[in-house]
Amino acid sequence: MPEAKSGNSSNGVQIDLISGARMDGLTSMEKIRLILDGVRDGNIVVLEEGLAPEEESKLIEVTMTEISPDEFNGIEIETYPQTGGGNKGLLGRIMGNKSTKKLTVIGPANQIETLHKDENLISALVSRK
Repeated sequence: MPEAKSGNSSNGVQIDLISGARMDGLTSMEKIRLILDGVRDGNIVVLEEGLAPEEESKLIEVTMTEISPDEFNGIEIETYPQTGGGNKGLLGRIMGNKSTKKLTVIGPANQIETLHKDENLISALVSRK
C-alpha cells in the first residue's frame, strides 16, 4: 500500500482511513502489523469494516507485548456497531443475517484523551504529542 506523506505532520494528527477492500487481501497478522505500524507512528487508524473478534483479540495481545514506557503506550480501540452482545445480534447470527459491516477506530493511547461511543457516534478527542 502506498503511504501517504504529509508535508508537515507536526501541525496535526494523521488519520488513515483503510478500506475493506485493502484489508481483504491480508492475513490476520498483516492486518495487525498494518494497524500497529500506523498507530506507532502516531496516526489514528479507521477501518471501514473492522476486524473479526479473533483478530481484535490478537491485536490487543500483540499490542501488550510491544508496550514500552518510553516508546509505545498502547492503543485505544472502539468499534461501531458493537459486536456480539444483545439478543437481536445473536438471533440475527443464528438466522444467518450476519453483518460484518462495522467501523473501528484505533489510536495511540497517549493521544486519545476521550473516546466516547453511543448508539450512533464514535467521538474521539485527539491531542498532538
